[in-house]
Amino acid sequence: MAVKLGDKVACEELRERLRLEDVVTVLQRNRLRWYGHVLRKDDSEWVKKCMDFVVEGVRPRGRPKRTWKEVVQGDMKSLKLTKEDALIIRGNEEDLFIYLFIYL
Repeated sequence: MAVKLGDKVACEELRERLRLEDVVTVLQRNRLRWYGHVLRKDDSEWVKKCMDFVVEGVRPRGRPKRTWKEVVQGDMKSLKLTKEDALIIRGNEEDLFIYLFIYL
C-alpha cells in the first residue's frame, strides 16, 4: 500500500483500502450481540438482573453518564432495530449482517 504521512490520505480511504471496519460499527455490533445474549438469559440470572439495577445515592455534578442500557438503546434506534430483533440475532456476526442488509 505504501502510504506516507505526508500523503494526507483520509481515514475512510485507508479503511477501505485495508478492508477494515469502522470502530463505531464494531462496537455497536458487539454491544448488540451481548444485549441479545443477556435478553435470552433466564430472569433469575444475575446478568439479566443487572440490566435493571438502579444505583442509589447522589450523582456527581454535571451531565449524567450514560448507562450501558442507554447506549444499547441508542445503537438500536440508529439501526432501526427492536428488542425482538435483538432476540432474533443469535449472537452470530453473520446473522447480524444478514439481518441488517435484508431488513434495513
